[in-house]
Amino acid sequence: MAAALLMAFHSRVPDALGIGLLLDNAAPWMVLAVPALLLLALASRSRTSLVVLLIPTLTWLFIFGSAMVPLSWSAPPSGAHTLVLSSQNIKAGTGTAAQSALELAAGGSDVIALQELDAGSAQRVTAALEERYPHHFVVGTVGVWSKYPLTNSQPLELGLGWERALSTQVDTDSGNVRLYVIHAASARPNDHVDRDEMLAQLAAAVRADPHENMAAVGDFNATSTDRAFKEISTILEEPNQDDGLLGFTWPRSPFAMMRLDHVLVRGLEVTSNTNVEAGSSDHFAVRAELNLPGE
Repeated sequence: MAAALLMAFHSRVPDALGIGLLLDNAAPWMVLAVPALLLLALASRSRTSLVVLLIPTLTWLFIFGSAMVPLSWSAPPSGAHTLVLSSQNIKAGTGTAAQSALELAAGGSDVIALQELDAGSAQRVTAALEERYPHHFVVGTVGVWSKYPLTNSQPLELGLGWERALSTQVDTDSGNVRLYVIHAASARPNDHVDRDEMLAQLAAAVRADPHENMAAVGDFNATSTDRAFKEISTILEEPNQDDGLLGFTWPRSPFAMMRLDHVLVRGLEVTSNTNVEAGSSDHFAVRAELNLPGE
């Protein structure tokens, strides 16, 4: 019963000593309590205990079951004109920003957003992509490269005191898409005030933005179950993964445990949403195909 209550109400647990942050982001993994409880029930040979196990199991399925369903089961067909959008935290210091960009380009991306750019990496990405992606906008450690013109581009501070987010408009012959790219501040127990403020201000900016067709991508440093992510998720929608499951993006090795990187949309049909490997980052890249609004 305690496991079920934590699954359902983790966001209401006070964040004393960072407990709230840990519970929020561990919520999907609370299902692991079920097999442990099953072993105890079998050892006690109690039928009542076996029945009680249904409570956390059904609670988990109620909360996370719909997010596990493959997008491919219900995705609309790709239109004649689509936009493939990719994003990755390339991890500063790896020296593989250009490699990530080229691999994402080879995968068919029309727009590539990168976060955690370090000294010189933006210039190397621009040089590597300049023939096919002539349009770009870089703000501090965040940048976007596009096959299509970028207009109304703006740096975003989001309360941090320095800029690591941006907004721009991707102009295509089949309609325009307003794009937000963010690298939220890090979140650690008892040290996530800056992250929370950035996500709150991003949500406010998106809510006030009149554009009908919008996408927000990047490293949010928050999972979908994090209480700080709740507001933005009520404004924009995150599509399921093509093949189902929860699409964890970090860490890339030995295995991913959290989805910190997101593709969120409004007013756009998502025909595909998946994670891909690129460069030597500790994050998987995220890639989504969108039907353009002109369709």
